[in-house]
Amino acid sequence: MHPHTIVAEGLQFPEGPIAMDDGSVIFVEIKAGKLTRLAPNGTLTTVATPGGGPNGAAIGPDGAIYVCNNGGFAWYEQDGMLLPGNAAEDYTTGRIERVDIATGKVARLYDKTDDGLALSGPNDIVFDAAGGFWFTDLGKHFPHHETKGGLFYGKADGSSCVCAVHGPNLNGVGLSPDGSKIYAAVTAGRVILEFDVTGPGTVAPSPLAAIPGRFVTTWGTKTYLDSLAMEANGNIAQATLIEEAGVTSVDPVTGAQEFFAFPDLLTTNIAFGGADMMDAWVTLSTTGKMARCRWPRPGLRLHFNG
Repeated sequence: MHPHTIVAEGLQFPEGPIAMDDGSVIFVEIKAGKLTRLAPNGTLTTVATPGGGPNGAAIGPDGAIYVCNNGGFAWYEQDGMLLPGNAAEDYTTGRIERVDIATGKVARLYDKTDDGLALSGPNDIVFDAAGGFWFTDLGKHFPHHETKGGLFYGKADGSSCVCAVHGPNLNGVGLSPDGSKIYAAVTAGRVILEFDVTGPGTVAPSPLAAIPGRFVTTWGTKTYLDSLAMEANGNIAQATLIEEAGVTSVDPVTGAQEFFAFPDLLTTNIAFGGADMMDAWVTLSTTGKMARCRWPRPGLRLHFNG
């Protein structure tokens, strides 16, 4: 087990942590439909309550938080674990929301692309140097069918949202340190995909469009993939679920894996911060806890984080 300290508990499926420069961490509680701030002294305060299912989150160029809202899950409990299931009964649409940190005001930015493709379950988000954001859509599960997701790109001013890759149910997303490549995780497909970025919202075409991206690495076990963060050296810090519950650092060139175990079957997210970028916050989602640890290497500092 990777050495760590539990810095918050009693949370309702925490994900999407953002390490702030003041030492606090802002994260979502998906079941509670809210964003929460954890202060360095351990106190918790509500930042905003968007409702639905706030998921991945990131600071934009204007200092606001941009939230992937999956539209909400139905929830169930098993063996003391809180678990997300199918779409919530009141699910209407997935959407991207802008949250003003100071006031808690929530504004809907997108619920469909420029050409009318509805967002199903937006999941994770990363800003590029230009101030636009890539985000993944995990799709949405219903009792006897599911909608597809993909890789999308939005402008922070609300003027444009496009689908770059349609089809795979993508979860975690991250940009290489130089911004030339984007990585996305296929949850149940157990594979990390790499795409060459050719512009805002465009990636190089794959030999077969139906099977997009380059396979970086895969798992032969019942290990599902969740969110990811990037290390400063270009490694992918991939949250891995179920059989290899924790965070797996992946060399994107060789696919080599270095596994760090954490005590939750759904260890879903990691975020880096601190003066040396070697502090890490890890969400232990089914047990409602936030862990803090030291990472062996610095994480990649995200654009616009403050």
